[in-house]
Amino acid sequence: MFKTLDDINVKGKRVLLRGDLNVPMREGRISDATRIDRLLPTITELANSGAKVVIISHFGRPDGKIAAEMSLRPICGALQAALGSRKVVFAEDCIGEPARDVIDSLAPGDVALLENLRFHPGEEANESGFAQALAALGDIYVNDAFSAAHRAHASTAALVALLPSAAGRNMQAELEALSAALENPQRPVAAVVGGAKVSSKLDVLGHLVDKVDVLVIGGGMANTFLFSQGHEVGASLCEKDLAETARTILVKADAAGCDVVLPIDVVVAREFKEGAVATIVSAHAAPDDQMILDFGPESIAVIEARLKDCRTLVWNGPLGAFETPPFDVATVAVAKAAAALSAKGNLTSVAGGGDTVAALAHAGASADFTYISTAGGAFLEWLEGKTLPGVAALSA
Repeated sequence: MFKTLDDINVKGKRVLLRGDLNVPMREGRISDATRIDRLLPTITELANSGAKVVIISHFGRPDGKIAAEMSLRPICGALQAALGSRKVVFAEDCIGEPARDVIDSLAPGDVALLENLRFHPGEEANESGFAQALAALGDIYVNDAFSAAHRAHASTAALVALLPSAAGRNMQAELEALSAALENPQRPVAAVVGGAKVSSKLDVLGHLVDKVDVLVIGGGMANTFLFSQGHEVGASLCEKDLAETARTILVKADAAGCDVVLPIDVVVAREFKEGAVATIVSAHAAPDDQMILDFGPESIAVIEARLKDCRTLVWNGPLGAFETPPFDVATVAVAKAAAALSAKGNLTSVAGGGDTVAALAHAGASADFTYISTAGGAFLEWLEGKTLPGVAALSA
């Protein structure tokens, strides 16, 4: 188990808060502030409890060197705007005298944002010396960056052992949601896993067949599975060299009592472009000159019916090429069905991964899902059953 904010007294203390402020930027402006929004509850709770809040984060991949375009300084203004009248100051470095001087100037309830951790090679190298330099700036460590928990870096792993530590509210919510989805779920459990290639999701599929009762395989991966069963997939994206691997996964699923759902009808087109002429054919007989780009209506109906019988859903990846209408129909329909079941309290739905977040937003289904993770790699590694260093360190 891990400690939370409920287990620590932060009044008058310097709290090193590991956030993930690696937000997307466009022309110098934040294009998606979701990660800032997710961090605000922990910042506010710590500040209201009388802590001096010292936020540490990475931004981009500067490879241990100072890069002006990867400075966290622009984020400071966004934090100030989000926190209103609360004092927010920026430090030109994340260790040493520049950081210490700024932190010493804080009053209880104030907030400091330190410069990019990755400007120092010791961060990604998980060096104890760099972790000690960070620890010297705080009294308590709080990790609220689940999206960085799959990295064994100084600020997510080594630092934890040097200070009293706890999970922030976002980290806590992530871990509780993930536990409810796969570790201690209400059954039956369904998983929707999409993606272009089986090769990128082999570990996910191999882990999930032992964990879930129903596994819906979508995206380009479904084509490889159809091909492995001897069906024609035309000009579709298909990893034919992984046909035997796909068959092995199906055998493993059958032995584990996991029902794999593949499309029975599909949407095909000669061109992959918006507004392309599309037709619906049997999933077993795609024309030689056409590509499978989405699930068909019969397949959608099957998935919706299966979800009604389930109590938990884990979703990673779209069913079709949702970014390009008309190949978004299946993803939108199933997402809305899952959202409706969740809104009624009949389904606990947990989703994550970049394409997944975008797909659910496109479907207008995000608000009713039980939990949507903003993590990409960390969520995927959790689906693979891997130990996340940042989580393991908190639980040690």
